[in-house]
Amino acid sequence: MSQEKLSDKSIDSAINSLSFRSIGPAYMSGRIADIAIDSSNENIWYVAVGSGGLWKTTNAGTTWNCITEKQPFYSTGSVTLDPSNSQIVWLGTGENVGGRHVGIGHGIYYSSNGGKNWISKGLEKSEHISKVIVHPTNSDIIWVAAQGPLWSSGGERGLYKSIDGGKTWKQKILGLNEWTGVTDILIDPRNPNILYAASWQRHRNVAAYIGGGPGTAIYKSLDGGETWKKLKSGLPSGNVGKIGLAISPINPDVIYAAIELERRKGGIYRSENLGESWTKMSNTVSGGTGPHYYQELIPSPHVFDKIFLMNNYVLISEDGGKTFYQMNESQKHVDSHALVFKQD
Repeated sequence: MSQEKLSDKSIDSAINSLSFRSIGPAYMSGRIADIAIDSSNENIWYVAVGSGGLWKTTNAGTTWNCITEKQPFYSTGSVTLDPSNSQIVWLGTGENVGGRHVGIGHGIYYSSNGGKNWISKGLEKSEHISKVIVHPTNSDIIWVAAQGPLWSSGGERGLYKSIDGGKTWKQKILGLNEWTGVTDILIDPRNPNILYAASWQRHRNVAAYIGGGPGTAIYKSLDGGETWKKLKSGLPSGNVGKIGLAISPINPDVIYAAIELERRKGGIYRSENLGESWTKMSNTVSGGTGPHYYQELIPSPHVFDKIFLMNNYVLISEDGGKTFYQMNESQKHVDSHALVFKQD
């Protein structure tokens, strides 16, 4: 018996009535910072918890194990699987949000056997790792977005690149000030030499939080991250806060940016020419305790110009950021930071 393939809209319509339910890692797991699914076995997931280590399931969420209990950190911010070998796991420790409660990490960690054993790969002074990207065909090349300390200046901040599997690292975006790190990084799926990065200037002390500044910007590289230029056309200037970036998997010429401005204002910006110029699509900005707590943007791999903005309740746009509606999350706790699509 043959069955006609459902359209993307039909699939959306079919699942609209479904509600979220908690599947772990535990009854009260804490804040989820990142999720990675093994492309060779989609029952295997890795979940980075902002205040509770890295968790793994091999049965699509039925049972979970913490796989970093013996490591010298508890806060994790980014987990990435090597596209060439899904047994290789890269873990960025120290969640990257601006809240006073945020945990400090201990740099980059590496596992060659699916998280059974771990090796420290440096950048211990970064304290907060936002994202790790591995080259799609060369496992020795890794890029790391390091935000750096929240409560003090200095540390290891910026965009770091390794060409020897994490043995050594070189800082690649030069000229960032002592309070500015890199909060997001993208790679063009067609050409790994094309990269985008967002810097973020922020710091805290016991009396105040400064969540932006002139050090915040969007950068682009055409040579694998060796050199970078600041993107300006159509983008706001001045004291800019946290930026989240996304690249369309359907048309990678299209880049999206969620940008925080002063006084918790901001907007969604969109580029159709690989970031060379930008158009403001709307004034939408993540809320809750403030955009510094969210701003993650996730593009749909199925529907062009459909994007998901992480927020206390996830916001969804189907027109490239012009308009948004709220995801039905009545059965889950507010405060969404990560979303990932299974390939099927």
